[in-house]
Amino acid sequence: MATNFPGSFSGYELKITESHQSTKADTSGTAKAVADTLATLISDEAVAKVQANDYEEIVRVRDTDAQLAGAPEETPQLNCVPEDALNGHAFHTYSLVSGDGSVEFQFRHNVAGRRMYAEGTTDAVGYLAKQIQAKGGATQRIYSMVDVLNAGAL
Repeated sequence: MATNFPGSFSGYELKITESHQSTKADTSGTAKAVADTLATLISDEAVAKVQANDYEEIVRVRDTDAQLAGAPEETPQLNCVPEDALNGHAFHTYSLVSGDGSVEFQFRHNVAGRRMYAEGTTDAVGYLAKQIQAKGGATQRIYSMVDVLNAGAL
């Protein structure tokens, strides 16, 4: 959508909240990638704003009390994290809010636990093994999960 309709949400504001286990020190790479794409729907200036200062505008939640409570005033976009997922989760909310606040589009993805990551890692290793074993060997030195997805290898 961002590729075909850049600027289609001109005048909107992008708000992002991401919650991960308290031991995660950095901002989510997934949140950064999705932020870049969604900001394209607003404007080139919005993309520059999102990327400025290493994505400081992304609200990072690492406090377990806030994660258990969900939706405190400072982070109204946060869902409650199940207690058994506090040591391994990824809860993200992306909002596009109109200038007057009367319209809001949200996209959320919540992963509770680490099983999904283990399964994805297994699929990625299988994909890489096939690339290496292919006639002529691997065609590139660096692959990403996007390569795995594009190949339908999940």
